[in-house]
Amino acid sequence: MANILSGSAPAALQEYYRVLASGPQAYGDGSELRALLSDRLDFTGSLAGHRPDATDGFLQGVAGFIGTVRSINILREVHDESGSAVLYDAELPAGPVRFAEFFTFEDGVIDSLNLHYDGADYIAKGGR
Repeated sequence: MANILSGSAPAALQEYYRVLASGPQAYGDGSELRALLSDRLDFTGSLAGHRPDATDGFLQGVAGFIGTVRSINILREVHDESGSAVLYDAELPAGPVRFAEFFTFEDGVIDSLNLHYDGADYIAKGGR
């Protein structure tokens, strides 16, 4: 599968979106994604809230997302020395949901992720 982010994105982020778009069989036990994350991922999401040590829980949540997403359409990406931001639409069984993700990196892996989306819309459109 081709990269869905530009070449200016950090390598860990390019791989992150490749995994998200690869489907549940390719995701497997999540080990490929796990290698891209800090041991203590600081995560904030619309349904999960803020979790300062969320790596394992995040991997479980992503499995649900990957199991329902049909495609990801990147709308905008911004990368600089302090982190990255990506805006995209995810096509779910009952229609698209817009996501905005803000990342920081440390030692080449994703250290923090702040995820914004309409949680009620996500659930209503088949997200889990």
